[in-house]
Amino acid sequence: MSLDKKIVLASGNKGKVREFVKMFTDLGLNIIPQTELGVGDVPETGTTFVENAIIKARYASEITGMPAIADDSGIEVDYLCGVPGIYSARYSTLGGDSGEYGGKTKDENNNLKLLDALKDVDDDNLRTARYQCILVYMRHAADPTPIICQAAWEGIIMHEEVGENGFGYDPLFWVPEHKMSSAQLDPDIKNGMSHRGKALRMLHDELTALYKK
Repeated sequence: MSLDKKIVLASGNKGKVREFVKMFTDLGLNIIPQTELGVGDVPETGTTFVENAIIKARYASEITGMPAIADDSGIEVDYLCGVPGIYSARYSTLGGDSGEYGGKTKDENNNLKLLDALKDVDDDNLRTARYQCILVYMRHAADPTPIICQAAWEGIIMHEEVGENGFGYDPLFWVPEHKMSSAQLDPDIKNGMSHRGKALRMLHDELTALYKK
C-alpha cells in the first residue's frame, strides 16, 4: 500500500502545526492542519488520552480521506488520583464550577483551581505529577492498527506560579533536573525533554520506518 505523504493534523493550533511540520520535513511529509481542510473539532468522548487521540485522528481522516495525526495531552497529579488528566484544558469548569477563579485566562483559572486542590498538601513528595502526551497516526479512518506513541515528563506541582514562558500548567510544573519551572526553561531545552518532544521523536522513528520502505 502506497501511503499518501499528505497528512492531516487534527489541530489548528499554529504553534503545534509549526512543531509537527519541522519534525517531519526530512521525510518529505506535507503536514496540513485540519482547519485548512474544513475539518472542525469533534467531541472528545473518550475516557483516556489514547481514546481521545484516536477519536480526533479518525474523524479528521474520515472527513479528508487522508492519513491523520492527532494528539491528546494533559497533566496527572498523583495526590489527586490522576486529575486533571484528560480534562486538563477545561479543569476549572468541571464539577459545576463557573471557571472563574480570579484569573484573566482559562490557563490561569485552571492553575488556580489546581493550587486550591493542593492547598493543604505541604510535602512536595505528595505533589508529584507528570505531563502525558499521546500521539496517534492512522493510515486511514478504518485503520485497525494505528501507531500510538506515548511519553511522559515527570515533575512536581509548585505552591505558586513562576515563569513567563510556556502555557497551561507550565508555571506550576517544577522540573527537578533544572531546578526551575517549565515556564522558566529555554524553549529549546524544554522541547528536548518535554512529553510532546519525546512523543514526536518516537513518532518520527515510526513514520521513518513506514515511509522509507
